[in-house]
Amino acid sequence: MKRVLSGMRPTGPLHIGHYLGALGNWVRLQEEYECFYFVADWHALSTMYDESGTLAEYTDEIVKDWLSVGLDPERSTLFLQSAVLEHAELLVLLSMITPLSWLERVPSYKEVRQQMAHKDLATYGFLGYPLLQTADIIIYRAHYVPVGIDQLPHLELAREIVRRFNFMYTGDEEGGIFPEPLELLTEAPKVPGTDGRKMSKSYDNAIYLKDSAEEVWDKLRPMITDPARVRRTDPGDPDRCPVYELHVFFTPEDHRSEVAEGCRKAGIGCIDCKKVLYAELERVLAPLRDRRDELNRKPDLVKQILTDGNDRAREEARRTMSDVRDAVKLYSS
Repeated sequence: MKRVLSGMRPTGPLHIGHYLGALGNWVRLQEEYECFYFVADWHALSTMYDESGTLAEYTDEIVKDWLSVGLDPERSTLFLQSAVLEHAELLVLLSMITPLSWLERVPSYKEVRQQMAHKDLATYGFLGYPLLQTADIIIYRAHYVPVGIDQLPHLELAREIVRRFNFMYTGDEEGGIFPEPLELLTEAPKVPGTDGRKMSKSYDNAIYLKDSAEEVWDKLRPMITDPARVRRTDPGDPDRCPVYELHVFFTPEDHRSEVAEGCRKAGIGCIDCKKVLYAELERVLAPLRDRRDELNRKPDLVKQILTDGNDRAREEARRTMSDVRDAVKLYSS
């Protein structure tokens, strides 16, 4: 089987935007590929270096989210980035051959620094973020990486580094130690939050996978709708309504058409519309919540799954690094 690798930073609980954008795809990929999925805690430190105390808790929470949506540790290797020290060793070796200009030209380097101007990101850890990503991918000799369009420059950089390493140390740009990782383009839908902006933990507008049924309704009930629909008798425009945007993701088409028609003709009110969406959300979230409750009753299970995944990942990484050390001709004692 071809191999897929991807990861998530443990920066907070996962919400329905993560489910629609990445996690559902990860679950499907298990059917066709050998999958390695990791908690990218070192990557989180590139911007959260002063919040490291939250990483352990968030790691536990997102692994529970992964398992609740259907990631299967029997079919996918789930592991913690910092538990496989070979990632750092490969990063050091790659940093010796990667021109500084390659890292500085990655579009997200300047973009994120501007977005997070309140934080000092003039660090090598932040500049070298794409280089660590490259090490993460190629140490498992992954064939594919599921990415959105915005991540394509990172993956192209990884391929450039692979070609440089292979040619420099094996004389074969295309057939050396590392295969060039290819993209599996995944759509990253813009999922609206309860305030109409893109759903995000930082905006405090997210519906989390771990939210109780009561919490979901408490967030949906005051959610903004079509601003032009002031009274119950006013006709609405579903295309201007963030609630209807969520219907598009969760409500079957025939039922969604009824909701849209009722909105346009003022046949239903906004609360009625939200009640339909709530029922459809619960159809998806209730089974996830049940699986999470089961995990919470087995407090050592997540730790054991990560321990087993770390062992499998380490075995693969050590095999790769043995070949890398031989190619670089490092002294072997």
